[in-house]
Amino acid sequence: MAVRTAIAKWEGALKDGHGTMSIGSGAFEGQYSFSSRFEEGTGTNPEELIGAAHAGCFSMALANILAEAGHPPRRIETGARVHLEQADGGPAITRIELSTEGEVGGIDADEFQRHAESAKSGCPVSKALAGVQISLEAYLLADTSEPTGSG
Repeated sequence: MAVRTAIAKWEGALKDGHGTMSIGSGAFEGQYSFSSRFEEGTGTNPEELIGAAHAGCFSMALANILAEAGHPPRRIETGARVHLEQADGGPAITRIELSTEGEVGGIDADEFQRHAESAKSGCPVSKALAGVQISLEAYLLADTSEPTGSG
């Protein structure tokens, strides 16, 4: 399995400093600061990147689970809301709310929900964040694509 890398650079003290974060592939580099993390300032923050990683991992896991169950999805879209709050004397990621919708044919909402719950507990990022409360809302959308095959 692959080893992934990232680099964060920080200059200055916490409140007046600034930095950049980049991922090893070069696909992303962004500025961050106290303001972008704890207020509503311009730039990114570690929590956004965790949310993107979690949403991406979950979407891939759900797509795989659905395909293995005989229901390859047309589309999975997942959002993640990462909550940074004061806890135990300092800031902490206290919970992550995942919300996903899938266009999947030949499946009912209950089965989709079961597969989504399985993806939530089984994706590697969820496992890495086991100390954080993770909630899930899953919505099944009708797959409106044309059937494939000869005929």
